[in-house]
Amino acid sequence: MGIKGLSQVIADHAPSAIKVQEIKAFFGRKVAIDASMCLYQFLIAIRQDGSQMQSEDGETTSHLMGMFYRTIRMIDNGIKPVYVFDGKPPDMKSGELEKRTERRAEAEKALTEAKEKGDAKEAEKFERRLVKVTKQQNEEVKQLLGLMGIPVVEAPCEAEAQCANLVKAGKVYGTATEDMDALTFGSCVLLRHLLAPEAKKIPIKEFHLARVLEEMQLTKDQFIDLCILLGCDYCGTIRGIGPKKAVELIKQHKNIETVLENIDQTKYPPPADWPYKRARELFHEPEVMKCDEVELTWKDPDVEGIVKFMCGEKNFSEDRIRSAMVRMQKSRNAGTQGRIDSFFTVSSQVKCVTVAKRKAQEEVEKMKKGGKKSGPPKKKAK
Repeated sequence: MGIKGLSQVIADHAPSAIKVQEIKAFFGRKVAIDASMCLYQFLIAIRQDGSQMQSEDGETTSHLMGMFYRTIRMIDNGIKPVYVFDGKPPDMKSGELEKRTERRAEAEKALTEAKEKGDAKEAEKFERRLVKVTKQQNEEVKQLLGLMGIPVVEAPCEAEAQCANLVKAGKVYGTATEDMDALTFGSCVLLRHLLAPEAKKIPIKEFHLARVLEEMQLTKDQFIDLCILLGCDYCGTIRGIGPKKAVELIKQHKNIETVLENIDQTKYPPPADWPYKRARELFHEPEVMKCDEVELTWKDPDVEGIVKFMCGEKNFSEDRIRSAMVRMQKSRNAGTQGRIDSFFTVSSQVKCVTVAKRKAQEEVEKMKKGGKKSGPPKKKAK
């Protein structure tokens, strides 16, 4: 889910933080990609005839087809992808996982009813909701990416948090995902729709965290509290407070504690034993691999290994696979030139950290000035 309504909040309150780009704008960029998000998208990909991509023996191959051609498309455009896979979910996500299990059970019931009624369109809708990425599919994709020479990172916990960490460390330019919580984890740049099918021609939205904080006049701490108020995967929200009210409250009261002190809790009841402090900690210090332990190396593809895996084992057309590999190799050779603008512009990573620190310092200065207005402390009577 990410952060509920955050994309629209940024569009409304910090429009200059969003750039609409074509894929060619990212030539020469290294990008961390939320692999789990990709796999889900590929698995719900439906052919025009309504059937899912499968091998001759009925095995689903949408994930392999999607990952293979989408990766080549990025390389064609000079992008160097890094795929980051989810590890274990944090304990606090158990509530969200339980909700997903409930929704899955409801979808299974609805699917059965749709099939009994002979409603093919409704049945297809609920079948999509029941799609789940398996461990085998994850391993198959990792194998394919290894053969293609693309680096893979296995996060200890949330992929978006690990992607954000790679961005903050300057190892990659941005995070490619549809989940807005990559910004909450501190990714200086978030790219949405980078992985959309080329046929859809959806423009890529490039979100810059530094501009969000600057234009909304928020510190990083305040931004995280705003995201918790909007709704995240780790805890519930205050009933009756929507995006507009959440922004107003954070701007006025600066943090959730002060919000709770000042709202009418009979009108806006918070969840019982609301664990917002723990959610805040998880956004500030998520479980991630240290970036000095992450080595990102792009290698030459193993063409024969790819043909053996994709054609010999998964029954893809050898002519099409070899043709795609020729295109990929040609693009790799052409993409060795660096981006010229990297020599003249301040990096997004440095700017992101600088703005966050400056906003925090401004808050400290305001508090100091507020203290001075009240005058010096009185001397104690002897």
